[in-house]
Amino acid sequence: MLVPILILAGLAIVFGLLLGFSAVRFKVEGDPVVDKIDAILPQTQCGQCGYAGCRPYAEAIASGEADINQCAPGGEAGIQALADLLDRDPKPLSSEHGTVKTVKTVVEIDEQVCIGCTLCIQACPVDAILGAAKHMHTVLQDECTGCDLCIPVCPVDCIHVKPVNPTLKTWTWPYPEEAEATRA
Repeated sequence: MLVPILILAGLAIVFGLLLGFSAVRFKVEGDPVVDKIDAILPQTQCGQCGYAGCRPYAEAIASGEADINQCAPGGEAGIQALADLLDRDPKPLSSEHGTVKTVKTVVEIDEQVCIGCTLCIQACPVDAILGAAKHMHTVLQDECTGCDLCIPVCPVDCIHVKPVNPTLKTWTWPYPEEAEATRA
């Protein structure tokens, strides 16, 4: 009777050590699904989706708290990529979270009208606006993501949206439907 008890105790110790080693050796930090979702999102940290940034929105999608159609900067391509990753049906962009832009845009500040209130600087999620209190501000065009969050806070309406003209580095071949529509 003593031998089977010792054998079971020995097996329990060996398997316990093996499981303890495996838990330390093969530990996974974070949720890999959240990382994949976060990699698809545009990283503008604009908050248009209702979350503080892209990572919290990715966590909400992975946990089922948020839908995949709340990211306006990601557009239809981002929604399609999220639908493919999560094996869901794609949906159009939620109207309460913005509109899909057909052309990439940035904002421009009319420096002659700007009063230097710094409200636009505080609203910009990517720090693309430079300036100081009571001095004119300007937009770093390369940093601006076109989220347009600075427009509603401006008290003098000196911020305007302008389309980004394609350069050799940013130009892409249009999709066949778009090419056909422009020819017609």
